This record gives sequence, C-alpha cells and structure tokens, in this order.
Amino acid sequence: MIVFITHCWKKARHAHERWQLLAWLLLGLAGPVAAGVELEQLRAEREDTALVLHAHLKLELEPVVVDALMKGVPIHFVAEAELMRDRWYWYDRKVALTTRYYRLAYQPLTRQWRLQVSSEPIAAGGTGTSIAQSFESLEAALDVVRRQSGWRLADGADVEADARQYVLYRFRLDMSQLPRPFQLAAGNQSGWNMGLSRTLRIAAETAH
Repeated sequence: MIVFITHCWKKARHAHERWQLLAWLLLGLAGPVAAGVELEQLRAEREDTALVLHAHLKLELEPVVVDALMKGVPIHFVAEAELMRDRWYWYDRKVALTTRYYRLAYQPLTRQWRLQVSSEPIAAGGTGTSIAQSFESLEAALDVVRRQSGWRLADGADVEADARQYVLYRFRLDMSQLPRPFQLAAGNQSGWNMGLSRTLRIAAETAH
C-alpha cells in the first residue's frame, strides 16, 4: 500500500493549483516542522474490524527540556488522530477522534524515568487510568513515545469505500501542563516549541 503524507491544505479551486501546491509540499517534507520532532512514518491499515494507525516519530529533546526533567518537572505530550471525510458543499466531517496522552518524569531517588500513557488527560499527580512503565534511560522512555503502533482509530464501518477520507495527525509538547514559572520562561525558548501536523489520505484498498 502506498500513501502520501502531506501538510493539510484547503481544497484548491483548479486542478493545476492542486498539483503546484502538492509539489511544493513534497519538496518541503524533509525538513522539521518544529524543534526536536519530525514525522518519519505515518500509515493506516485495516486490521480485523478496525482502522489502525501507525506513527513513527524522530523525537529528540532539547537541552532546556532535559534540564527541566532533571529538576523534577514532568513533561506532557499529546498525540491526536482524526478521521475526516471530504465534503465539497461544507466543511469536512469528523468521523472519529482518538487521543493519546504521555507524561514523562525523572525520579531522582531511583534514577529511573517514568512514562505514563493514557487515552484520557493525566492529572497533575500522575494518577488515573494510565499505564505506567519505568526505564533505566531517557532514550528508552522516548522510544515508546516515538513508536505509536497499532493505534485503533475507528471501526471498520466508519471507513467508507466510496468516500474520500483522510487522517489528520497531530503531535505536540503540552506546555499548559508545565508549572506557571516554566510556562512563562518556555515562551521565550525555542527548545520548547515542539509540535507537528500531518495529513494522510486513506487509500482505496484500505477502505475495503
């Protein structure tokens, strides 16, 4: 299955405008959208009775972010995926939405990194319905965030064979979860500006 990953754009009025815009986007795809994060792979597959998403990020934390972690400040990431359907007469319709929340923290007493993953926002205390793991290194913990595999996006019935549909994927570092003093400081430091948005067109063979 071959799919194209492009930046999200408004529908062009003429066919030649669409081709020009597509060429421009493909030429710029190799560069990062924001500091520290790039999308290396995004694909959708139909497995059993569901549409699942696989995303692979190139994620590296800037020194200012690592320094905050070492000082005991947890970092939150949010990944979102929306299944959308084209509508020529109105705004595109949202068919399904799924979200993953990540909370990464360093525990100085044990010298371990703790990562929590949840489908719901993770409270400040780090409790709730999240799944937690501990790691010996920061890289090992980040690998879990980088590889988002088997992510159930929608039921198979939501993927219509005769409709034009696409997935809108977004990933960001959630600065709103930082303590207030860090929020104010982070606004002036580019190392905290970490996020991207990509669109993946659902291929016809995936919809069957």
